[in-house]
Amino acid sequence: MKYMLMRKADSDTEKGVLPNEDILQAMADFNERMTQAGVFIDGDGLRPTSEGCRIQFRNGEPTVLQGPFEHTSELLAGYSVLEVDSLEDAIAWAKQWPREDAGGNVTLELRRYFTLEDFEPGAALEKHRAHGKLPREMNVHVAFGGNCREAMEFYAEVTAGTLEAMITYGETPAAEDVPAEMHDRIVHSSLNIRGRRLMGADMAGDCYQPPQGAQVHLDYADTEQSERVFHALSEEGTVIMPFEQTFWAHRFGMVQDRFGVQWMISADLEQCQ
Repeated sequence: MKYMLMRKADSDTEKGVLPNEDILQAMADFNERMTQAGVFIDGDGLRPTSEGCRIQFRNGEPTVLQGPFEHTSELLAGYSVLEVDSLEDAIAWAKQWPREDAGGNVTLELRRYFTLEDFEPGAALEKHRAHGKLPREMNVHVAFGGNCREAMEFYAEVTAGTLEAMITYGETPAAEDVPAEMHDRIVHSSLNIRGRRLMGADMAGDCYQPPQGAQVHLDYADTEQSERVFHALSEEGTVIMPFEQTFWAHRFGMVQDRFGVQWMISADLEQCQ
């Protein structure tokens, strides 16, 4: 179930008062916990209504009403979009809202999104359904020839993701069936990047084949960050396509890193002029 967790406005948010360092840190920690749990989809703060407007339609004709607007407590100052199993789960996350925000005096509202099952069958519904036939989650698994630990620790540093699993063959119930020289090799590793996972494992002997014909794509809104990641992955690797502006992205490049894994790094398409 998808819920929007809305942070209601107050006098400070309507004045454009920005969060201080403590609030920013607390919110970052809160979002990180939700991200690692795979429930955080997106979220942002909103500027005051004095910088916005309403578009009001009467008989199909639009009228633009400039802010600010009254009834501050009914306005919206920010939101988070959560993917959870139930309203109770959404409430449990909402209850963890940082106390640092407004001294612990905030009003939140939870609203569940409609799903296609809520509507009567019809051609319009089927058109929407055709756009929604996607898996709940897609992860990438990479095979390594004995350097999985080194590679995954490197990827965690480069991407700022969370290395949430690093299990050796010797730590599993199958240890007795694995050659002794494989006991310290990795049977499962998982790097959490915004709720999506890059997983990896060491393959023994002839079971290992270098990755071919597939790339891991990372898209950034920040051009400088995407460039830093591209250059870090390029060290001791091979640049396949230089990191430059293209007709489809502000910046885009391809590289094979020193572990043989190929990456595509881009900066947001919307920045392209």
